[in-house]
Amino acid sequence: MFYKQQGGGPWGGGGGGPWGSGGGGGNNPWGGRDRSGNPPPDLEEMLRRGQERLRRFMPGGFGNGRAVLLVAAAIVFFWGISGFYRVQPDEQGVELLFGKYVKTTQPGLNYWFPTPIGEVIRPKVTQTNQVTIGFRGSGTNIREVPQESHILAGDQNIADIQFVVQWRIREAGNYLFNMRDPELTVKAAAESALREVVGRNPLQAVMTNQRDLIAQQSRDLLQQIMDGYNAGVTILDLRIQKADPPKEVIDAFNDVQRAKQDEERLRNEALAYRNDIVPRAKGEAARMVQNATAEKEKLVKEAEGQAARFTAFYQTYVANKDITIRRMYLESMQDILSKADKIIIDENGKGSGVVPYLPLPEITKKKAQPQQGGGQ
Repeated sequence: MFYKQQGGGPWGGGGGGPWGSGGGGGNNPWGGRDRSGNPPPDLEEMLRRGQERLRRFMPGGFGNGRAVLLVAAAIVFFWGISGFYRVQPDEQGVELLFGKYVKTTQPGLNYWFPTPIGEVIRPKVTQTNQVTIGFRGSGTNIREVPQESHILAGDQNIADIQFVVQWRIREAGNYLFNMRDPELTVKAAAESALREVVGRNPLQAVMTNQRDLIAQQSRDLLQQIMDGYNAGVTILDLRIQKADPPKEVIDAFNDVQRAKQDEERLRNEALAYRNDIVPRAKGEAARMVQNATAEKEKLVKEAEGQAARFTAFYQTYVANKDITIRRMYLESMQDILSKADKIIIDENGKGSGVVPYLPLPEITKKKAQPQQGGGQ
């Protein structure tokens, strides 16, 4: 025993415990009994019974080396099998040896040194994390954060931009040990990436047709930054929720935009009028040029034909002058007489029944009148 029985236990003589004598009264505040009225338990008897049970369980008692080895082996066995662990499909296992990162394990049953030598951390890697920049809250309960949302655009105008970044753990070991505060790091890097991209574009582009392109460029730049940190993070999406001028100048900005829209409308109307007039003028000019070209070619061809005919006629005249002169005389007389009124008088017509006078124009008119009357 670890104290002498004759000495009354650790408190000295009499065996009465800390209150002195073991009698019925003494200094015991309960008078030798507990609060329920029963006598207090005998500590020595309890220890003796425990030793007897342990001796029956391990023959030979505590002094047997075999029993000590069995106890030590059992302890080592149960400690060793506690190193088995299971990684769920949505997790990665990060194994630590004396607190130092060693490797990352995939889903399934794995083994690693038990505590306190080894430790396993199993973060969720399929969970989508979200960071909001420029505002807090959701739905109707939104609080704006101007110090995050006010960004200087490339044309020296200030844009009020609110956006959301969604990301996921790609490599748990790098995620846990290369960033002190992952969410704060992603937020700061996202804000920096968007400010850089917006600073290269005018405010009008950020608010209108280039909005999606700017978000995509910012996401790519943010992924490059996180890869440079070796953060083990995948950026899933960067979505711009709102891109407007600051509230203090939004009315003036809207007036400017309306004026620009009017300018654009008038410019489009002028372009439409020009596109209508210019093609028609060009077409008319082309038509006039073509007509002039055709007339020129006609006159040239006629002149060439007349010259060729004159040359051929001259060659005929040179070959047969008498015949040609007579032919020319007849053709000329035919041309002249065909256009003049003609009266034929036969000087030799003195016989009976012969009319020496033949008025051909009058005869022609008389023949034409019945035909005209019949036609009516």
